[in-house]
Formats: sequence, C-alpha cells, structure tokens
Amino acid sequence: MRRVRPGRTVSRGGPGSRAAGEERALTSVAAGDRHRGGEARDLPRLWHVTLSVSGEPAPVAEVRRALEQLAHDHPFLLTSCYAGDHAEIRYWEEARDLHDAAAVALRLWGEHRRTAGLPPWEIVGLEVIDRATYRSRVAAGHGPVPATPVGVHPFP
Repeated sequence: MRRVRPGRTVSRGGPGSRAAGEERALTSVAAGDRHRGGEARDLPRLWHVTLSVSGEPAPVAEVRRALEQLAHDHPFLLTSCYAGDHAEIRYWEEARDLHDAAAVALRLWGEHRRTAGLPPWEIVGLEVIDRATYRSRVAAGHGPVPATPVGVHPFP
C-alpha cells in the first residue's frame, strides 16, 4: 500500500488520469453540491420548506398559541403566518434529498397536532426547494426576503 500525504490523492487510472505517481490536491465538495462520482449525493443538504395547511375556522388566539408551541418544540421553524382557517410554515430542513425533506414536511403537522394543540387542518400545499433555488428567487425579488421577521405572525 502506498502512503499519500494528507490532502493529496493518487490517480486510480482510467480516462483523463494522470501519469503514475503524479498527485493532485483534493477539493472539497460542499454538502449542497453534486459530484459526478456520486460521493456527495448521500451528504445532507439544506432544503427550504413551505408547508400550507387549512381547514375549519378556529379561534385565532388558539392558532397562534399552537404555532408558537410548535416553534418552541422545534426551533428550526423560521416563520409562520396564520389566520383563523389557514396557516403557512417556512423552515429549513436538512435531508439527503428532496424526497426525504418532503417526507419529513408531510409528517410535521400530523405528528405534532396533539402535542402542540394544532387545529385539525389538512395539508393543502408543500414546496421544497434547494438552497440555490431559494437564493436565486430572493435575488430576483421573488419569494420571501431574508429580512422577513422570524416568528409567528398573522397574515397581513
């Protein structure tokens, strides 16, 4: 077995390989980046989730209290907007891929309905986008601006 200095790797051969013994510096692959070799594919990435729920009207004060309890139990929630018959929750989820992030989001409301006292509303919308898409939307003036106050707020 050949020893390789830390931070270096040796070519394994194949198309585009270097001459025997030639070394190159390793480059890191950020969690959100894709690598053709598939190695970074299994690393967690950040996904921006918007979950919309609605149902029969409930007292606005109870909806607010329930969303505040949900935010307390799960501090990953960025912001929640609510009215007496609907709400929207936005947060960042760390997951391997979109399917995992969406699965967690689809369970959020139902799994915490009783513990947080959430209304018995149904999920009527779900958007899961990667960090690059979120940033490009914000840069283009679409979507929530980063200065949106964090917390639980009534719909304007």
